[in-house]
Amino acid sequence: MLRSPALVTAIVAVTALAGSPALAGPSTGLTIDRTEKHQPIDGFGYSIAFQRSSLVHNLTGDKREEALDLLLDRRTGAAPSILRLGIGSSATNPYDWMLSIQPTDPGGPTATPTYSWDGWDGGQVWYTKEARKRGIDRFYADAWSAPGYMKDNGTDINGGALCGLQGVTCASGDWREAYARYLVQYAKFYRQEGIKLDEIGFTNEPDWTTSYASMRFTPAQAAEFVKVLGPIARKAGVDVACCDSFGWQQSEAYAQAIEADPEARRYLDLFTGHGYASPSDHPLPTTARTWMSEWAPSSVADGWNEAWDSGKGTDGIALAERIHDTLALADSSAFIFWLGSSRGGTAALMQIDDANNAYRVSSRLYAFAAYSRFIRPGAVRIGIDNAQDGLKVSAYRNADGTEVVEILNTTGAAVETAINLKRPTAYVTDSTHNLAEVPTVVSRRGSHSTIELAPRSLTTLVAKRPGRG
Repeated sequence: MLRSPALVTAIVAVTALAGSPALAGPSTGLTIDRTEKHQPIDGFGYSIAFQRSSLVHNLTGDKREEALDLLLDRRTGAAPSILRLGIGSSATNPYDWMLSIQPTDPGGPTATPTYSWDGWDGGQVWYTKEARKRGIDRFYADAWSAPGYMKDNGTDINGGALCGLQGVTCASGDWREAYARYLVQYAKFYRQEGIKLDEIGFTNEPDWTTSYASMRFTPAQAAEFVKVLGPIARKAGVDVACCDSFGWQQSEAYAQAIEADPEARRYLDLFTGHGYASPSDHPLPTTARTWMSEWAPSSVADGWNEAWDSGKGTDGIALAERIHDTLALADSSAFIFWLGSSRGGTAALMQIDDANNAYRVSSRLYAFAAYSRFIRPGAVRIGIDNAQDGLKVSAYRNADGTEVVEILNTTGAAVETAINLKRPTAYVTDSTHNLAEVPTVVSRRGSHSTIELAPRSLTTLVAKRPGRG
């Protein structure tokens, strides 16, 4: 339910400072431990797959530019540093399917490929070029399925498995290497457009069957295919990602299978998992860098929701909490939201009504941006001590030395606390602020600052490197 602000401020955690008798002892408060280092941060992003990026293109005039700035701009928008693309497998082109670069069987797995490229790719080529204009240069492309003729069920939908994998026999032969070359060719087409794809993934939710593009891999089969794709991708200068399992806990079996196979582990550059069947709230058993590569709340019951805190799973505060847990509990180096934009009753960051040349923005976009604008690629998560129930806190140091502290107050009361930051700038995201700078949140007390946290809010503190101004 919607929670109203409390009238009484709770004094919960402060650090003692000379001449400040109202403050408690130094064992309380938020204390950044700059010697404690956790995972590196690669960035934040969202998917533009399934022709959703074309919706933005369908807007005209100022509306298109406004939407692009909200979705991509570093200073005023969502500020992603990563975009996730979809590698198509469909031979036909309904509204939200992704077209294959080889829609028909060339005559078997050893036949000369007959690739085709339209330079559009469901709007993704155009969108990535717009992203690059705004300084975004990391692109991860993932396949939901191989083309149907490469699979044992003869279609790119409804699961099925890649022909030639262990336990999968097809009359048409072994399509493993042909599929690997297919994926790399997709990256080559993008390079032809002047866009470098950094990682390619060969599977999406390999443990989940859907009525749209989908394909099954067991953990052992995934490790097997990494060894097929790895040498081909490495020669082409593209990294390999796996395995985008349906839930974070379910990803553990895939991580263990790859870790147990030295050759597979050698060719795996990035381990990815989703947060649906189970949340991203603990580290995965892999030595590879990990990304939470897809999550979004369900919009089935909620419909389009712009609220920050209405008690729904699609609220902005719910997304902020999920991002916090993914970074602070799961040690993930990236958080990739499902969709930047879509239409209808969507849980995307933005709703596009291209028929009426209009758009709407959800509070989820500002929850996302509170992290993505300030925690930049190359940052590292650092330690922070927090003894207060109801606060979820994480801290980061960027490559330029700036420090960022994210404080999520999940309680219905205002909270005052202290932190060992000098003169931080405070940005508030809640029911009345969309990532707005609020100078009155911070008051200076020597080398520390006192922070006033609004009820049910996300406060983002940004400070220069200690000792610099």
